[in-house]
Amino acid sequence: MQTNLSVKKAPLRRLVMMVVVLSAAIALSACGSNEAKKGTEGKLNIVTTIGMIGDVTEQVGGDHVTVTSLMGPGVDPHLYKASQGDMKKLDGADIVFYNGLHLEGKMVDILEKMSSHKKTVAVSKTIPESELLSDPVAGGNSHDPHIWFNVQNWMKATEVIRDTLIEADSAHAEDYRKNAEAYLLQLKETDDYAREQIGTIPDDRRILVTAHDAFHYFGRAYNIQVMGLQGISTASEYGSKDVSDLRDYLVEHHIKAVFVESSVSTKAIEAVIEGAKKKGHTVEIGGELFSDAMGQPGTKEGTYIGMVRHNVDIIVKALK
Repeated sequence: MQTNLSVKKAPLRRLVMMVVVLSAAIALSACGSNEAKKGTEGKLNIVTTIGMIGDVTEQVGGDHVTVTSLMGPGVDPHLYKASQGDMKKLDGADIVFYNGLHLEGKMVDILEKMSSHKKTVAVSKTIPESELLSDPVAGGNSHDPHIWFNVQNWMKATEVIRDTLIEADSAHAEDYRKNAEAYLLQLKETDDYAREQIGTIPDDRRILVTAHDAFHYFGRAYNIQVMGLQGISTASEYGSKDVSDLRDYLVEHHIKAVFVESSVSTKAIEAVIEGAKKKGHTVEIGGELFSDAMGQPGTKEGTYIGMVRHNVDIIVKALK
């Protein structure tokens, strides 16, 4: 009799155990809902689109993050297409940081779809719309995405990254806060440096001419007139009239130097220089600026702050 009763109770015990295990799993899942899954080394696996965001994330995340940037030196984000390898990196990330404002033009749809099941954050999200510049080519219906050229905008982006890391990994919140505080101080010093140095250029020479319109935030922040041959996105086309109009402007205003960009072909600017030469006006290339991508890893220009300081020094040397 006892044996039969034990047999009857066995399925009931198994059912009870299954319910207990399932309940525990659900509870653990609920408790960890705000914490991102970590890699095998206990670090957050972060994927960023552009290198400038990757650099900030490394500065703020420190030893608690592993950062992979999809777009390296010399890469134009306006024209970038995600590869199969990029998709694997994105799928394996705990957090994805991107610029937003349609900088990553061909990747926007991918990033927006991912946001439904993965923490996908635009670092531009806290910049007030009143501080965003419009894209004149788009008739004011979209914004200029090159926000990092005003260092104060990049300070806001740093705060977004800090807060996202704290939310995902609260155990190291104090480290993220301290790292961000130290980096924000460096950014403030860089912002002051840019303003002071650009201010030493005589007013009549304070005109920055580049291959495409990436520097308008820089111009507004640091009081320098900016002109570009192409539009805000390098995906926009330029024609012979654009070349001749810029050529005539250089001749009329006696501008002696224009600048090339590390991630944009020099062909168009060279055509402008040649056109000015035929009109008897000599224009030189003042140097190479970093616009949509940083320099090589391990170099000064391979960091956001180094990139900004390099650009300022090149501009001042050529125009002053």
